[in-house]
Amino acid sequence: MKEKVEEALKEIRPMLQADGGDVELVSIEEGIVKIRLKGACMGCPFSTMTLQQGVKRILKEKVPEIKDVIAV
Repeated sequence: MKEKVEEALKEIRPMLQADGGDVELVSIEEGIVKIRLKGACMGCPFSTMTLQQGVKRILKEKVPEIKDVIAV
């Protein structure tokens, strides 16, 4: 599963990097993917929306066995 998640994150990264941010995979535990938003995404008022509407949605589409995606 980790390889699938990393591949999906490679597709998401350019969108985040275009706005000065990035995303890092922290861990995967029992279907829960833990990520860290970096750069401009840290503390951004839209980071929750980015996580829910962008990162989480795309990851769950690409890797259906994911139960949830949370920022740590």
